[in-house]
Amino acid sequence: MKNLFKLQHCIHPLLSILNCRPWIQTRDTLTWMLGMALLLVCQDVAAQIDLVKNGKARATIVLENPTERDFTAAHILQLFVHRISEAQLPIVTDRKVKKGEIQIGGTAPAGVTEDGYSLSTSGGILRVSGKDNGVVYGVVSLLEDYLGIDYWGKNEYSLTPSRNVSLPLIEKIDNPAFCYRQTQCYAKEDSIYKWWYRLEEPAEAFAAGYWVHTFDKLLPSSVYGEKHPEYYSYFNGKRHPGQASQWCLTNPEVFEIVAQRIDSIFKANPGQTRISVSQNDGNYTNCACPECKKIDDREGSPAGSLIYFMNKLAARFPDKEFSTLAYLYSMNPPKHIKPLPNVLIMLCNIDCEREVSLTENASGQHFMKAMKGWSEISDNIFVWDYGINFDGYLTPFPNLHILQDNIRLFRDYHATMHFSQIAGSYCGDFSELRAYLVSKLMWNPDVDADVLMKHFLNGYYGAAGEYLYQYIKVMEGALLGSGHRLWINDSPVSHKKGMLNPALMRRYAAIFDAAEKAVAGNETFAERVRRARLPLLFSELELLRTDTDKDFSAVAEKLDHFEKEAAHFDNPLLNSRSNYALEYCKLYRERYMPSTKANLAKGAAVKFLIEPTGKYAELGRTALTDGLYGGTTFMESWVGWEGKDGAFVIDLGEVKRLQTVSVDFLYLVSHWILLPLEVSYSYSSDGENYTLWDKVEIPEERSRKVLFRSISAKSPQPINARYVKVEVNATKVCPHWHYGVGHPSWFFIDEVVLE
Repeated sequence: MKNLFKLQHCIHPLLSILNCRPWIQTRDTLTWMLGMALLLVCQDVAAQIDLVKNGKARATIVLENPTERDFTAAHILQLFVHRISEAQLPIVTDRKVKKGEIQIGGTAPAGVTEDGYSLSTSGGILRVSGKDNGVVYGVVSLLEDYLGIDYWGKNEYSLTPSRNVSLPLIEKIDNPAFCYRQTQCYAKEDSIYKWWYRLEEPAEAFAAGYWVHTFDKLLPSSVYGEKHPEYYSYFNGKRHPGQASQWCLTNPEVFEIVAQRIDSIFKANPGQTRISVSQNDGNYTNCACPECKKIDDREGSPAGSLIYFMNKLAARFPDKEFSTLAYLYSMNPPKHIKPLPNVLIMLCNIDCEREVSLTENASGQHFMKAMKGWSEISDNIFVWDYGINFDGYLTPFPNLHILQDNIRLFRDYHATMHFSQIAGSYCGDFSELRAYLVSKLMWNPDVDADVLMKHFLNGYYGAAGEYLYQYIKVMEGALLGSGHRLWINDSPVSHKKGMLNPALMRRYAAIFDAAEKAVAGNETFAERVRRARLPLLFSELELLRTDTDKDFSAVAEKLDHFEKEAAHFDNPLLNSRSNYALEYCKLYRERYMPSTKANLAKGAAVKFLIEPTGKYAELGRTALTDGLYGGTTFMESWVGWEGKDGAFVIDLGEVKRLQTVSVDFLYLVSHWILLPLEVSYSYSSDGENYTLWDKVEIPEERSRKVLFRSISAKSPQPINARYVKVEVNATKVCPHWHYGVGHPSWFFIDEVVLE
């Protein structure tokens, strides 16, 4: 009866047209149209496959010669059909498929490429096949595109329950633009999310997980460094063995040791054919010995000696693929030498700014020149793109508007693999939306990104979606209008006069207020909106921290609210340095809220005996005694010295009674900011004759976290002094364990406290 009704529904409008007098002369044409409509309807009726009818399973999933991927695909299909209908589709193996059933696996038709899939309902059988992971991707596409299921985030999905599940006529082949896709968002925490977003983990594509920064893994400095410093980089007049050092790529012993190591790794990992042989993290640390330098000078890039080495490995193991980095010092391609076909170039745009597409600013154009150069000598390119703020996961990062343009560029320059490092941390700035967009674009760069964004926002946030779309677009416009850069180590303070100025912050707050009101009756949507608001709440606190004139009671209220929200959402990660939100709240109260004791150094004059580096010399004349403590980035309040000691005198203007002195240091290892070796304090009444107050040694720190160290001295008895001299014995050079090994390090001070 349902099918008859469907036929009648389609025929009646055509009959009405046919019987209208003005159309009498075109009855032949209309008769043909009617016939075609009847044919199409009949085809549609015949092609319809009922998976579930009235709450009962009507179809069986058949796996004829199943692989592990076939079983994964079958169980995902079974799971979600059950979630829709509560019916359980049976899974059987080792028999032929029948009409009305589902065949998963088998040989994919012509035209299906790596990770691509085919969906077909021809002959009344649903056939899902694919290459590599394609059979699983075919199933999740079926669920998403034909059964209306959306998977939003970790264990977050939406569907419409129904006692009936059926499929229309389907004939579809779909292939990805990139054969490897990764976002780092939830894939390790939710296996279904990983499949749904069509992501791969490095361990799946690279032998033994050797996928980036592998030099020290393959040639451990702990084993070879002391006895064979010649295996490691030569620069600044000496060898630099260490866990962050690079190799001397022209040393034949290095090649043989590495080749033997690689051979053993592949033998221990049968079935794996790809491995990364890539420089340790860090810049300006490549070998400049005469032999390496000769190659690099000829090639016009340190990539010359690197490709020379990689080609030797590729020739030694022609059945294997070797990935290496084009990153920082090795980003630009060599002029003459070409990578062998089994050398994979992992090209990274870490130095590019993110407010506009790569073709629209100088940093991006520099990268595009490098990419064009590599694409002319290699068809095997892996692009590592950074859509992340390493220093601020809980910081607005409006770069969604550039994602599609950049991914299209990578596709057009023949990149075959793509890692979009968006680090979708829980509570991070639109983490789920960002991952959704990037994953869709990595599969098909030509989809309508704005339609995708609206679909996600409306589906994930309900009635609040339209407000959050407005918020995103307003901030995007404000960023572009400000002319300020957006980069991977950004801070809200950098945008204090731009996209986060007071007027705009009020507007953003009003938009979020409206969004929360719109979903007040839906706990799930309300929770998601509150989570999306956390970066704005964090930014408010960071901006207030830098204001000299503020209502501390209002700050305390905002801090309490942020802390409550952070605790509610399980203490989200603040940055890539392993700092957390609740830790930040505790620090804020201790560091940025009013102290019960007055700082006698506040507003005092500063005279430098050893000046800070560059712009910090002028900044330091006020920043060391302005009462404002710096944050977890070095963007404001901090005063820095590079590669040298530091010394200055605080002039209190008159003799004062003192008992304690302390200086506040920043430790941020990722930016080569290290703690000094020791600090000496002296005091004087006349500015000529100084008495040693104390000398404090500082233990070495190797943590990845952002840290603050207050180095203090306390006199048993009060002293009388007008001048206090601070002398800092700096580390000066990055040590062997640091990825800036052999190069100047920094130290930063933000405040001197005298009590």
